[in-house]
Amino acid sequence: MSICSFKYIENRTYFSIVNLIQKIAFAVGPIAWLLMMVFGNNSSNPELYKMLGIAFWMMLWWITEVVPIYVTALLPMVLFPSLGLFSTKETFAPYANPIIFLFMGGFIIALAMEKRKLHLRIALNLIKITGTKPTGIILGFSLATAFLSMWISNTATTVMMLPIAISVLNLLSQKDQSKEYKKFGLALMLSIAYSANIGGTMTLIGTPPNVVFTGFMLDRYNIEVGFGEWMLIGVPFGILMLGVTYLLLTKGLIKIRLPKIEGAKQLIANELSILGEMQKAEKMVLIVFVFTAILWMFKSPINTILFNEPILSNTSIAMLGGLLMFCLPVNVSTGEFLLNWKAMKDLPWGILLLFGGGLSLAGGLESVGAIDLVGSFIAENLDTSIWVLVIGLATLSLFATEIMSNVALVTVLLPVVMGISDQLGISPYEFAIPVTLAASCAFMMPISTPPNAVVYSSGKIKVKQMMRVGFVINIATILILSSLVYLLIIQIFAR
Repeated sequence: MSICSFKYIENRTYFSIVNLIQKIAFAVGPIAWLLMMVFGNNSSNPELYKMLGIAFWMMLWWITEVVPIYVTALLPMVLFPSLGLFSTKETFAPYANPIIFLFMGGFIIALAMEKRKLHLRIALNLIKITGTKPTGIILGFSLATAFLSMWISNTATTVMMLPIAISVLNLLSQKDQSKEYKKFGLALMLSIAYSANIGGTMTLIGTPPNVVFTGFMLDRYNIEVGFGEWMLIGVPFGILMLGVTYLLLTKGLIKIRLPKIEGAKQLIANELSILGEMQKAEKMVLIVFVFTAILWMFKSPINTILFNEPILSNTSIAMLGGLLMFCLPVNVSTGEFLLNWKAMKDLPWGILLLFGGGLSLAGGLESVGAIDLVGSFIAENLDTSIWVLVIGLATLSLFATEIMSNVALVTVLLPVVMGISDQLGISPYEFAIPVTLAASCAFMMPISTPPNAVVYSSGKIKVKQMMRVGFVINIATILILSSLVYLLIIQIFAR
């Protein structure tokens, strides 16, 4: 989430300070790079200093976001070839990494779901099932938001769920303006934001940090993390987090004591009636979505039984699903398909470029030995247990992402974490997965994630309320992540 998103907080003085920091960072980045270049010319390893200067420049601009983080990701395209670090072909190769097309295919499927309003139908039906008691409504919104965020953008999910939630609150406000009503509104808003963040962690395509992780695993270790393998970690983690968050929002930090809300059931029924019966196009999108998800989850046995070799990959399956959205006709006579190319203007192209820039920078740092140097230093000078180190890295990732983009964070942090794993001689999964998951679990600040900012913009939440609740959930996240390392990660990803 951009630092400029402090526009949600009406504090002009603070915004001015942030603006000043950005202006300073704009100049400091390239100046520091030039200084490193000059200093490196007199060293025995000038390539190392060149790369460290570029890394500092990119990290500074990513953290402060003086320009969009996607623009910063393009710097290697210019700097690497011109400085003789890599050839043009080697420089541009990471921007066409298969992992980028995995996410692209997932984006296309999500666009089709949104265009045909399949995501809205799924959400409303989930809310309908959980009942009209206040705690049931919160549970319904939590489950619906989390499920949709597993497959489509958590920002889009939050934007879609927020008007429905506000309609429920408006219905209640006609009958009740007590303190209990305000507590229910706070819990409902927070449940949407937090569930959107949590839901994204449960699948490989649910949130960008997961895809960055799989990209580094493929690039550094030539290991393709399976869709089903990730869900064996992501789903239990997500369920635990949803359960803990729900209990804290309804029974712990915010106690909900409102009686059954009359009219809520009719409100959901009215929203479903507006959608009408499921049309042919919507059914077709659902079939493609389910088909793609099944292939992802059962890729390994399908490859073994049908092909006897790894023909299907996560990326090829994602692109197959995306391709079907453009090729399946809804109406042959009019030439209407499930998706047309105009819809691609809504695809977040910048995220794809960001992945490429991150992979390019990581590859450059590895090639000059910078990552191994950092990993060796930490491994040799840090005398502590693996479990404590996991807690420390997860905590760093979680609280750092409260103030900077989670994609930029994992892009910078994961190569270092993997270097530490290599130097300690342990599986990279033990550090990298908790760090990756933690980066999507910032719950304290409106600026931390887009879902947090969206619900804050509703005016139903104060910053201090989000910080109070979010801090406790952050601590719970760290405990769950550190426990999962020994309970699940080592068992599932044992090599």
